[in-house]
Amino acid sequence: MWESPMDWLPWTDDMERGGRGRPGRPGMPGRPGRPPQPPITPQAVDPGAIRGCLNRVTMVVLENGQRFWFFPTFVGRRSVAGYRWRSRQRRWDYFGIDLDEIRSFSCRR
Repeated sequence: MWESPMDWLPWTDDMERGGRGRPGRPGMPGRPGRPPQPPITPQAVDPGAIRGCLNRVTMVVLENGQRFWFFPTFVGRRSVAGYRWRSRQRRWDYFGIDLDEIRSFSCRR
């Protein structure tokens, strides 16, 4: 089912003997391809979990890797709304997002 990351590299006999090479030369593997992705299963942050961060400054990390400061003021069954810090504009903007787009979050108690 799962392969080792070593299976993604096109090793040569020279590499196995500890030889060194440069990209495009014998003895050096090319760039590895993208690793296989696990099957996608829709998941979402539990509304009850993020409800503990209501009215607290919270660090949010989205599924796409984007992270930002957020001050949640409302948590629904499938979404959360509040104020997102826009560092370039140096201000808080009202913002809402679906819970299934949030990978993780952290707030102080």
